[in-house]
Amino acid sequence: MTRRLTVFVSIGWMLAAAAFAQNPPRQLKDFSQILTALKAGAPVRAVFHYKDMKLFINNKEEKTIPDAVGGMDVGAFEYFAPGSIGNKEGFVTFSHTQLIKHPRYGTVLNYVKVSVYETNKVRIVAQYLVPNTYAVKMDEVFDSEVNNGSSGAGTFFYLIE
Repeated sequence: MTRRLTVFVSIGWMLAAAAFAQNPPRQLKDFSQILTALKAGAPVRAVFHYKDMKLFINNKEEKTIPDAVGGMDVGAFEYFAPGSIGNKEGFVTFSHTQLIKHPRYGTVLNYVKVSVYETNKVRIVAQYLVPNTYAVKMDEVFDSEVNNGSSGAGTFFYLIE
């Protein structure tokens, strides 16, 4: 019975890999493509290569940036057209919060808010919050741009087809 299960699982993984190879995610290379996909209700994933961004802690740019990669599906989002809330340029914003066990901070809420602007600039706010008080244990801001396929920018967006 175990051998059959192993065969079935292996076949399942091979089929999934073949489907992914035939229909890989398509990179969205600018704000317009991202907004169009989101407005159409398409699934979009963001991937962040933090070492290719600028890091600010307490409004001071840090020289040492962690070699880390993170990602999130864009679920709930908001788009604000220019001038709609006193903003000069349009932008899309979305966030995600997840309870994690951090080696230094213990159990915290990992809050990440992403704002993508019409100029293709990206700002990521990352905070660790104490679950019962929401006290901030860590507060970082990463600035980047949407990777256009040839730039070294650290923020990638993909349309999952």
